[in-house]
Amino acid sequence: MPNRSRFRLLRYFTIAGLASFLIVGLALYLLEEKELAFFKQVQQGQSRFFRDAQAELAIETEQTARKNLVTAQEIANVNLTQLFANALGESDFAPLVKRVQSISLDRCRAMAEKTAPDPAADARQECFAELGLKIRSLPGFAALDRRAIAAMRNSNVFKIKVFDLRGFTVYSSDHRNIGEDKAANAGWRSAATGKAASELTHRNQFSSFEGIVEHRDLLSSYIPMRRHGSQEVVGVFEIYADVTPMLEQIKTSSAQLAGLVAANQGKVEQASKHNIEIVASNAASVLNIVGALLVLLFVTLLYIVKRGQDIIDEQMQAREQAATRERLWHREKMAAMSTMAANVSHETGNALTVIASLAEELADPQLTGKDPADVAREIREQSRRVFQMTRQINAFAAASDQPEFANVNPLIEAVCYFFSFDRRFRSPIEFHPGENLPWCDLIPDYLKEVLMNLLPTRHGHIVVDTAPCSKGVRIRIRSEAAAAEGTPQEDDPLSADRLEIAIRRVGDMGGSLALGGSNGELIEIELPACMREDSPH
Repeated sequence: MPNRSRFRLLRYFTIAGLASFLIVGLALYLLEEKELAFFKQVQQGQSRFFRDAQAELAIETEQTARKNLVTAQEIANVNLTQLFANALGESDFAPLVKRVQSISLDRCRAMAEKTAPDPAADARQECFAELGLKIRSLPGFAALDRRAIAAMRNSNVFKIKVFDLRGFTVYSSDHRNIGEDKAANAGWRSAATGKAASELTHRNQFSSFEGIVEHRDLLSSYIPMRRHGSQEVVGVFEIYADVTPMLEQIKTSSAQLAGLVAANQGKVEQASKHNIEIVASNAASVLNIVGALLVLLFVTLLYIVKRGQDIIDEQMQAREQAATRERLWHREKMAAMSTMAANVSHETGNALTVIASLAEELADPQLTGKDPADVAREIREQSRRVFQMTRQINAFAAASDQPEFANVNPLIEAVCYFFSFDRRFRSPIEFHPGENLPWCDLIPDYLKEVLMNLLPTRHGHIVVDTAPCSKGVRIRIRSEAAAAEGTPQEDDPLSADRLEIAIRRVGDMGGSLALGGSNGELIEIELPACMREDSPH
């Protein structure tokens, strides 16, 4: 009958193991995906940082180039102004500035305070324009203008202006600007205090010495005009220098730099993409390797658990077989005991009946005519039979699982007497006890168990005898019917188990068990004799 409480280790491990390994595999996959996404974000962040840094570098480079251009051109304008001052300052511009000082600006500036500004009709501008016409009509102005234009011809200077310390324009290569009031101009104010100031502007149209020019980048510089041999500021120069070619070169360099930045950015993005592909490939390889290892580990553990399940099943089967054997042995023992009890009851009943009849005859010998001595002998014989049966039953039923000094003959005789009531034995087991046997230090219950396991495996006429041997006591069990037939009669399917138990029990008592004969019809058991001084003799 199968055991319903059997633990299904393989089933539980397969379910739990698959669930656990799938969870671990999914966790590893998610972690790898998260790590790959993080690496992509890092690569993209680095790419954006590099792009922004390159763009900022390009902008900063262009702005620095423009600043350097302004600084360099301002220095050039200062040098040009110094050349003007050396060439025309003392001889032409200084006298002109001195003569213009006699022209009063109060009326025109006062008009600015009383008249609302109107770009269409500004009385203030008209007033200053009239002053400009007056300056152009001064003696020597035309000659000065020709010399100034000649000095600037074939240079990058498109226009030149001269201001007095009032901010009044006393000269301009563009005559329309003569007479303008620049007192409020920040560049003029800086130059009037002795510090040059420049501004870079783009003009769609501009009036130069050569005429009207279009789409030019100009650097206008306000430069202080100092007295010869002194740091005293006597006027202010304004020079418009054409820096279009240099700005075009800066723009071309910036464009080249932008192209280089774009190329570098493309390389960075390509390298980033390549790195991401490598990391993704490595992540896939790691996942494949870890997955293969997990599968291998699961298969290995499954094999181990399968072996464990097989062992558990074998043990469960062995326990079930042991229980079956126990039930079978119990039934055999109970059947033998029932038969023995019935036989003992019958025999003792007969003996007691005989004893009672003999007692009656002994009480009145005249009725029977028997000799009282014969009656007494018969009573003793029947009493001996009862005593003999009682002694054998007590010897068989006595339980002792502790080592003790014992004579093997009474124990073997009790077991043989017990099996004489077993229906499987058609003829009683014949026991030939040896004489002068040494006592053995053994466990009585073990010896009984050995004989009860071995005797049912024998068939036919069974003879058990004991005799001394070199080791101590030899017990021989011989199946004469099997020996005569020449083939073993192994009808009992549990005989191998019984034999194994018998060998183990004999070994526990320090003895040995061996099979003899051509068909295993002979079993010999040797038990060691007791060698202690306190053993009985």
